[in-house]
Amino acid sequence: MDMDNRKILIVGGSSGMGLALARRCLDAGATVVIAGRGEAKLDQARDELGRLATLETAVVDISREGEVAALFERIGRFDHIVSTAADIDGAYRLLPEIELSAAQKVVESKFYGPLLLAKHGAPKLSANGSLTFVSGIAAYRPAARGAAVAAVNAALEGLVRALAIELAPIRVNAVSPGWVDTPIWQLVAGDAKDDTLAAMAKRLPAGRVGRPEDIADAIHFLMGNGFTTGTTLHVEGGHRLI
Repeated sequence: MDMDNRKILIVGGSSGMGLALARRCLDAGATVVIAGRGEAKLDQARDELGRLATLETAVVDISREGEVAALFERIGRFDHIVSTAADIDGAYRLLPEIELSAAQKVVESKFYGPLLLAKHGAPKLSANGSLTFVSGIAAYRPAARGAAVAAVNAALEGLVRALAIELAPIRVNAVSPGWVDTPIWQLVAGDAKDDTLAAMAKRLPAGRVGRPEDIADAIHFLMGNGFTTGTTLHVEGGHRLI
């Protein structure tokens, strides 16, 4: 997809899948705004991406409506909005152990955040623009300790289908990754991260776990394909089949 003269907002663009997408979009000629809650992480991402003139950063907490509204007032028109943001710290716990505050953070980052991005961002999008959100395999292959994440991923995909109708002709889609080697796995598995991912790689039909670039490819497709909306694109190495 030719991205010359396109402007793209990537919430969660300072690491993992969002950072990989930012790199791909910049390489394709787009102007990119990466947004997140931590100024230090955003600054580090700018260094990694080469501090290009076509790269901007914005500090925002997408669970706070005032901050989301101010973001779009400040940075103006867009062609595409993407959110890979997820706050799952403390969320992977057995039911007797989970704190409500941890579950609420998942809801705020993966459901309320996308809802607010759509509410305040849609009026700023071009007529052929799009919104793309990231759900996840937990909605289809839930496991013990993952009830909150599974539920929110499923809810997000329902939101995507509803918004695709309400916001048409703006396109709204989701990407559902499987197990992808990103920093978030440090929170999920801790020191067992490498062994956990290696064990899953042996089970998957694809023979490996995902890379951030795999998800960036999928989001890039959804941004560019004008006939895809209300869809969840599964990029999970065959995880739903096992």
